[in-house]
Amino acid sequence: MAKFLAIYTGTATATEKAQAEGRVDEAAGMKAWGEWMDANASRVVDPGGPLGKTKKIGPGGVADITNTAAAYMIVEAPDHEAAAEMFRNHAHFTHFPGEGVEVMPILQMPAGD
Repeated sequence: MAKFLAIYTGTATATEKAQAEGRVDEAAGMKAWGEWMDANASRVVDPGGPLGKTKKIGPGGVADITNTAAAYMIVEAPDHEAAAEMFRNHAHFTHFPGEGVEVMPILQMPAGD
């Protein structure tokens, strides 16, 4: 099976808005997340975790930047569509103020000569 990187996305603005509207139920969210993990345990390669502040390094040096990456996970699935379907109705955005989950294949490095 192929491996896929899942990036959980969210912003501080979305979090503040959800909390102000009373849409964050942490206990129900953690229960739903645990149920998702149990249901998909055989396909989770690396459960990942939350991500901290970002630094971007380029020709001009190092700079602090903001992005929407909030957490990551690595999963296995037969194909890209199946990997994406794993995250449909995920607690990250149904119970928590996350904005979505981006799923991309982890490609093989080309072999050197």
